[in-house]
Amino acid sequence: MGSVDWKTYQRLLILLWVLSFPGVFSFSELSFTVEPEDVAASHGERVILDCQAQGESPISVRWRKNGVQLLQRGRSQVLSNGSLCISSSERSDEGFYQCLAHNRYGAILSQRSRLTISNELMFITQPVSAEVRLGSVARFSCAVSGSAVISWELNQRSLPLETDRITVLPNGVLQIHDVTMRDAGNYRCLATNLASRVRSQEAELSIIPASGPRPLMKPLIIAGPQNISAALHQSVVLECLAEGNPRPLVSWSRADSKPIDVSGARVLGNGNLIISAVKAHHSGTYLCRATTPGTRNYSTAPGNLTVLVAPTLVEKPESQTRPRAGTARFSCQVEGTPVPRITWFKNGQVIHSNGRTKMYNNKLVITQIIPEDDAFYQCQAENSQGSVVSTSRLIVVLSEDRPSAPRNIHAETISSSAILLAWERPQYNADKVIAYSIHYMKSEGLNNEEYQAVIGNDTTNHIVDDLEPARNYTFYIVAYMPMGASRMSEQVTQHTLEDVPLRTPELSLTSRSPTDILVSWQPLPPKLSRGRVSAYRLSYRTATDEQVISVELPVPSENCTQYLLQGLQPDTIYLIRMSASTRVGWSQPSAWNSHRTPKTSTATVPPAPNLELEPVNCTSVMVRWYPAPSDAVLQGYKLSFHPDGQSEDSVLQLPPHDHQHSITGLNPRVKYHVKLLAFSANGDGYQAHQTVNTPGCPSAPHRRLAALPSPDHIHATADSSSEVSLSWGRPAFSSGKPVSYSIRYGPVSPSDATAVRYVQTSEQTVTVMGLRPNTRYEFAVRLHLDQMSSPWSASIYHRTLLEAPSSPPRSVRVSLIEEDTALVSWKQPDQPDLSITHYTVLYASQSFWLAGEWKVLQREGTNTMALLEKLESGSVYLVKISASNQAGDGPFSSTVELRLTRKTHHSHAKKTAFIAGLYHIDEKSMSGIIAGVCIALSIIILCIFILLTKSTTRKSASSKMIGRVGNDVMRSGASSANQQQAENSEALLPMMRTHFIDAKGGTNLMINHAGPIINDGQSKRKKSSMFNNNQKSIGNKSKMDDPAGLYEVGKMVLRYEDEQSRVYSPLGESESLQTSGADSGHFSHDETEKSNDGETFSNKCIMSICSQNSAEMPPRSPSHLQFTAL
Repeated sequence: MGSVDWKTYQRLLILLWVLSFPGVFSFSELSFTVEPEDVAASHGERVILDCQAQGESPISVRWRKNGVQLLQRGRSQVLSNGSLCISSSERSDEGFYQCLAHNRYGAILSQRSRLTISNELMFITQPVSAEVRLGSVARFSCAVSGSAVISWELNQRSLPLETDRITVLPNGVLQIHDVTMRDAGNYRCLATNLASRVRSQEAELSIIPASGPRPLMKPLIIAGPQNISAALHQSVVLECLAEGNPRPLVSWSRADSKPIDVSGARVLGNGNLIISAVKAHHSGTYLCRATTPGTRNYSTAPGNLTVLVAPTLVEKPESQTRPRAGTARFSCQVEGTPVPRITWFKNGQVIHSNGRTKMYNNKLVITQIIPEDDAFYQCQAENSQGSVVSTSRLIVVLSEDRPSAPRNIHAETISSSAILLAWERPQYNADKVIAYSIHYMKSEGLNNEEYQAVIGNDTTNHIVDDLEPARNYTFYIVAYMPMGASRMSEQVTQHTLEDVPLRTPELSLTSRSPTDILVSWQPLPPKLSRGRVSAYRLSYRTATDEQVISVELPVPSENCTQYLLQGLQPDTIYLIRMSASTRVGWSQPSAWNSHRTPKTSTATVPPAPNLELEPVNCTSVMVRWYPAPSDAVLQGYKLSFHPDGQSEDSVLQLPPHDHQHSITGLNPRVKYHVKLLAFSANGDGYQAHQTVNTPGCPSAPHRRLAALPSPDHIHATADSSSEVSLSWGRPAFSSGKPVSYSIRYGPVSPSDATAVRYVQTSEQTVTVMGLRPNTRYEFAVRLHLDQMSSPWSASIYHRTLLEAPSSPPRSVRVSLIEEDTALVSWKQPDQPDLSITHYTVLYASQSFWLAGEWKVLQREGTNTMALLEKLESGSVYLVKISASNQAGDGPFSSTVELRLTRKTHHSHAKKTAFIAGLYHIDEKSMSGIIAGVCIALSIIILCIFILLTKSTTRKSASSKMIGRVGNDVMRSGASSANQQQAENSEALLPMMRTHFIDAKGGTNLMINHAGPIINDGQSKRKKSSMFNNNQKSIGNKSKMDDPAGLYEVGKMVLRYEDEQSRVYSPLGESESLQTSGADSGHFSHDETEKSNDGETFSNKCIMSICSQNSAEMPPRSPSHLQFTAL
């Protein structure tokens, strides 16, 4: 029992002894309790930057300004607690300050603080005089250096602010809407802060009086949003000043279709967007849209907002304890906008990657640790918004009984990429060596990465391959045994041989005149040249010629980077390629690059600018250019780019004062062609053409809180006009749990949020149904696992297939505009989202229709009218129309009938035609007709005789009642006939109004929609006429064939079937067309001439008599005589 207590007591003593060493576990030998912060002071003010450190004494504190040690002199003194005191600040004191604390364990740096001295305000932008029309919009702007409050004065008095018409933005912009004459005057801005108060120069506003009513004007954005970079929690102004008549409505949206965060956002004035206390998610491109009320006329202006965020640490480096010859790894992951720059410090000194120490992906790796590596290591991340520092400690533990280092290292070059390394075993403890570690890196340059190869203990030589040609490499070797590693061996340096260039330079092609091409390039990097380039070979030919011309260009120095091809043909496409050589040989030639020489012109156009391309990262390229000397006045630049092997994208137009542009959204490891030209009033200038390769993207840094990856490889296929099939790949992660997916889809730029739909599925394919035809949709997919969801995938866009018309054109109308010409009009089929490419118009006379011969007219989809020319008089034409597009033809509309009257010159021709028709009636038929007519006349005469014996008053009332009843019957018949017409089929011939009066002098007959109107005078004369001339009445009655004047619905009418009176109609439409034709209102002067004063009878009486006589008549052949039901 005693022995157990003694062992426990010994272990406690050992633990207390270990803990007695300061910093073994807590690493608290040196740290800061107070660090300096950003300070803003006035000129001449006393400034104190605080800094206090704690740890094992003695501790010394020194200060650095902009990374350089600050000497204590004059106004700058270090106080006893370590703070820095500047007695009287000046403009030269501005900068970044850090304090450095040092004791026997090492040194550490504090965070960076910025000192800003406020000076007198100075104007960067001053208001400029303007001249505007009465009722339009005026705008002034001013800007100052530093932070200040800006107000405006009119004629040296404070400007009265009318919120509905005058707006002053926080950034110093003055906007005046609906300018009036009292707004004219001199304007200036007043800037005020704690240090000073200044006024700008005056700018005059002149008003042009209106000469008349203000004309209508489409919306025009005078001042749109600018590209703004704002610090976190700062207020931002996105200006949008628009003009138009009527006044346009201003609205805002985001280019990425995300909703605008309304918290902290408001609209100031007539469309300016103010975002107070911006956050990181407010970054993006904002679109200002000015729309004329009630129309689709609009204009847009984009502006990019970038929210700048100070660096924050996501993963801090951790303190470590490592044995000698071991490896230490420190990781430092940060976030911020712009992307923070990371710097590593060892005891306050900047670390450069070389030899055993290397840095990559924000990590610091130290291999083959030695006692001198025991120190403080700090990671400092900084950007324009601030900095952050994290401190860690590396403690090196020493051990004895290690082997000595390998001896007599020797290196021999084998090829351009391999070196043989040989050595001797260690002098001491060689039998305990279990492996050797070979370390090598490039000898020239900084931040070179060190490579390592481990081999067994059974050999003392090794071939190191995969080296770069024509490079110096440094080698050393370490021996390992179970208890640790030996010291490093001596270092040896060896040079690899040259090789042929791996690739040729990227060419830039420009023309300075129509007959030359300037070929320029950048020298190859050593990794690609694989030695010193001794010559270039330039080959060129025209696109239509197979003969190649080559020029060899010796390289006396690295400055040989361009060559001018002269004596070329104007307006000709040339193909150019290049190859390079070293002392070993020539490389493979590059691909052909095409360039068209300019056309010969007398106008002076701008020369090609000097173009420079620099890849910023794997998805963006910075384009910089410098205008060539020229007398031409530049109006701007045109920039275009496209991947190798693809057609050009849209051209970007840039203002003349821009000399750089960032191209974003590119694909990694892709060759892009970039073209730039300047243009003036004389036209486009000469073009600069250059290619650039985007690098590969580095692997994403490891995050402790990793989100689910989004689905990838999304593909869309349109199955029909209303269905799209989607498929995607499942991200690669090890979880075997079931997953589900959400699909978001909607039309591109939907009018409202309700147009966006969602679909859930557990499969990797889905068919989205119920879509609109010929519509571009946006699709995105999200992954769900347990309670976690991935971000939405990148959106893909796909258009549904076109749908053939399923309905005919509407409201088909045919109007006779001349004797032989008709106008056909129609409306587009009633089908949403329908695209029409052309219309087909079929028309034919009845004789040709029976033969199946149609005449065809085609009109474009935007045209809804057609002329039918050279029509034959006296014919009946049938017209129908169909709509078509790329998907197919639609159905034809209902057939519309067009009747043309026959041209007649005198009544003799009519009588001849009528008598000729009578020859077809045989003798018995004629006798029957005469007998029937005589009986009818006898009854009529008897009725009239009885009526004449009545009193005069009764006669008048009776005649009026009979006329009223007859008109009512005719109206009801016409109304029912009109209702039977097809909705979309109308025959528009010259129609009569409520009353039709023959103005040709042939008759005084008046006809309305119910039939002829007989006044009292006419009635009396006709009655006496019938007593005096019955035979004449019978002959005239046989000539009456006007259907609108004598036909009545529901009665039987005796008619002769000749060629002129025969009615044709399409199959299946006989009833409707005959009904329509009977009530179509075909009245003309020629038809009314068929009836005279003695030919008008009571329609009701005549129809009744005809019906009675029909039963007494013997049956006749239908080819000679027929009864027609109307």
